[in-house]
Amino acid sequence: MILTVLKITLICIAVLAVLYMLAIMPRMFNRPDTGLFKKVYFAHRGLHDNASDAPENSMAAFRKAVEEGLGMELDVQVTKDGVPVIFHDFKLDRICKAEGKITGCTYDELQKYKLCDSDERIPKLSELLEMVDGKVPLIVEIKAETADVSCCRVIDRMLRAYKGAYCIESFNPMVLWWFRRNHRDVVRGQLSSNFRREGEYWNILYFLMTHLLFNFLTKPDFIAYNHKFSEEPGRRICRRLYRHPAAAWTIRSQQDLEALKGEYDVFIFDSFLPAKIKQV
Repeated sequence: MILTVLKITLICIAVLAVLYMLAIMPRMFNRPDTGLFKKVYFAHRGLHDNASDAPENSMAAFRKAVEEGLGMELDVQVTKDGVPVIFHDFKLDRICKAEGKITGCTYDELQKYKLCDSDERIPKLSELLEMVDGKVPLIVEIKAETADVSCCRVIDRMLRAYKGAYCIESFNPMVLWWFRRNHRDVVRGQLSSNFRREGEYWNILYFLMTHLLFNFLTKPDFIAYNHKFSEEPGRRICRRLYRHPAAAWTIRSQQDLEALKGEYDVFIFDSFLPAKIKQV
């Protein structure tokens, strides 16, 4: 009897282990080329300083990144009247000291607000694309607060017309699922972290996201993980077993950047200017 119970337990554990490995498996076949994104470092929200005249996600911060030959990571949402704009938070209070959300305002209404007391205002995605014009690669994070990812259609339409190198990423697995169904050729990345240890969110949804258990649905081309939690098993399996491209966010010192080489391929940095990548 005891041996039978033990055998059944071991079988169940083996089955669960196989199901877990299948659930977190990223895209394994017909992967798009991600080599270009490994050749530069990416300035988080542009080369910014929120106490300066080039605050985060501002055109001034993006111009500074281009001048340094740096890639850039930026956050895109869609306004109430369907305009893709660059802004990180869902709410306006931290950056604009105003009430309301990006999705609840028209583009013209948003232009009343300044970014971090500078003269910069919330830019359109189209302005950024025109300015960069393919000079450096872009990581476009699509911000979607709910399962409604209809914003992806208008963002994708604009990005398809852009001739420079870009990839998309999102915390929201439904965004990646939308691109898997509608634009399979674009490089797509799953953003994640250990949300419980960050102390911000925790429920069954964030448990699944922490452990990359939506990969079976989204089939990402890279995993962008909070580098503070690099030891998370799902991330390590994707990196070491599946040999999957990995992006680290957000690195805030040259020392951390150097320590993470080998564990990651793509590096998103903030608050310092890293030494240039040596081109081979």
